[in-house]
Amino acid sequence: MTNRRMHKPMSTHEAELTVVDSPETASGAVNRESAQTGSAPAEQSPAEPSSGSNLDPTTELPAPTAEENQTRAGETVTRSEFEQMRAERDRLVDRLARMQAEFENARKRSERERAEFREFATGNVVEQFLPVLDHFELALKASGSVEQLRSGVELIVKQMSEVLRQLQVTPVPAVGEPFDPRVHEALGTVEREDIPDQHVAEEIRRGYKIRDRLLRPAMVRVAHNPNQKSD
Repeated sequence: MTNRRMHKPMSTHEAELTVVDSPETASGAVNRESAQTGSAPAEQSPAEPSSGSNLDPTTELPAPTAEENQTRAGETVTRSEFEQMRAERDRLVDRLARMQAEFENARKRSERERAEFREFATGNVVEQFLPVLDHFELALKASGSVEQLRSGVELIVKQMSEVLRQLQVTPVPAVGEPFDPRVHEALGTVEREDIPDQHVAEEIRRGYKIRDRLLRPAMVRVAHNPNQKSD
């Protein structure tokens, strides 16, 4: 009878296992191999640090250089220096507070002086117009004729014009002058042949200037001359 050896094939669900020896097992195998061959096991040399690194074995950080040590030593502040710097800081803070207080006082003083100047200027103007007001009151109490009242009002107007002149307030020239929109305000036009075209024919309300500044424009009517055209 012939013996037949049956080979059982591996199933697809079986997987091949790879055994990884532990360090102790590996070292034991090496020792047994060395004993069989009669050679001594090779000694493992520790890893040598790189020559370029300068590490401190206690902290695993680069050791400070001589320049860094010198810089740190120079940055050290003594107690007396610290107290001196704190005193200097307090002095500067106090000086800043004083300057702020002085600035605030100067601002308030300037506003007060401007208000007093305005009151003084207003008082001077009002004082010059008080005699005019007195004359108006006397005119109201008078019991003369119409011509007498008219003469009295004309005198008061002259007096007021003199007060304005002393204040350097002058009337804006109007009738007969070329129309100037900078100082004249036109309320309309009138047809006039005796006045050049685009000249002021009538003055409705007088305008005034103080020095070179316009206080109010003069309200006027402008002439339209059909026989003459202005350039």
